[in-house]
Amino acid sequence: MKKIAIKGTGSYSPERVVPNSYFEKMIDTSDEWITTRTGIKERRMIEKGQAMSDLATLASASALQMAGFSADQLDLIVIGTSTADMLSPSCGCIVQHRLGAKKAVAFDVNAACPGFIYGLAIAQKFMQDGSYGKALVVGGEIISNRIDYQDRSTCVLFGDGAGAVVLGHSNGNDDGEILGMDIESDGDLWRLIHVPGGGSRIPASHEMIDQGLQYVKMQGNETFKHAVRTLVDSSRKIIAQQGITSDEIDWFIPHQANIRIMDAVAEKLGIPTEKVIITVHKYGNTSAASIPVALDEAVRSGQIRKGDLVLVSSFGAGLTWGAALFRY
Repeated sequence: MKKIAIKGTGSYSPERVVPNSYFEKMIDTSDEWITTRTGIKERRMIEKGQAMSDLATLASASALQMAGFSADQLDLIVIGTSTADMLSPSCGCIVQHRLGAKKAVAFDVNAACPGFIYGLAIAQKFMQDGSYGKALVVGGEIISNRIDYQDRSTCVLFGDGAGAVVLGHSNGNDDGEILGMDIESDGDLWRLIHVPGGGSRIPASHEMIDQGLQYVKMQGNETFKHAVRTLVDSSRKIIAQQGITSDEIDWFIPHQANIRIMDAVAEKLGIPTEKVIITVHKYGNTSAASIPVALDEAVRSGQIRKGDLVLVSSFGAGLTWGAALFRY
């Protein structure tokens, strides 16, 4: 079985910056209230007319450039998203077209916030037997048009963005090598986070829109408890599988959902705050984009360096969760 390595990272965040003060005009909230409870100060949102493939294509081009690959060398494109441009075809196929990746098989994975980790696990399996040589994995979402701006509990949380990695076979020196993967789900808890309208159960209609069923519905307190548990359990599983301790981890990138969740998880894992990469304050919760965007920023800033051991972990609607460990 061939070993798989991360060859390049990329990301794109919309130019439109939306500060907490934006919401003070709509609902009973304040910058202090939002910051204290979530750690979010601002987020990025698309301009009218932008779609998921726009963000994903820019993030992918950046990752390809870092990797030194051309799009026509790609064999596989996996996009983790629940907010594709349209119900059909997949965002993956549209990105394949826009990049000119003619020989790549392309598809989406709808696993909500851990969509990037799910995509990473799937691509790794495709590549391990050598039949696929180079892959692009994207995590991205446009949540800004899926939230009810009158719902105080959800509208302040989310932002838009996309992050990407290019994968290739390891050159044997452990650079970028994926060491461990874990993905899990519990469908019994699907009601905790869901978008009820727009699918086959409740198809698009005037009635659906009038009832606001096209928006994200979330049970915040219950979600918080399960988030901490699943992030910790998945991370511990990876750490145990690799026979290491949390002290050996150089950087931890948790899902950027809420600073309180992130702090609680890091504390339970015994990872000090200075080893936790945090971007939630400037991007909010970008769902499947949060980990690859944070990874790309940390790589490009020099925070993450060659040889560093990096743990990432995420949870989301489904419920779905997962973790990955790699040597950058």
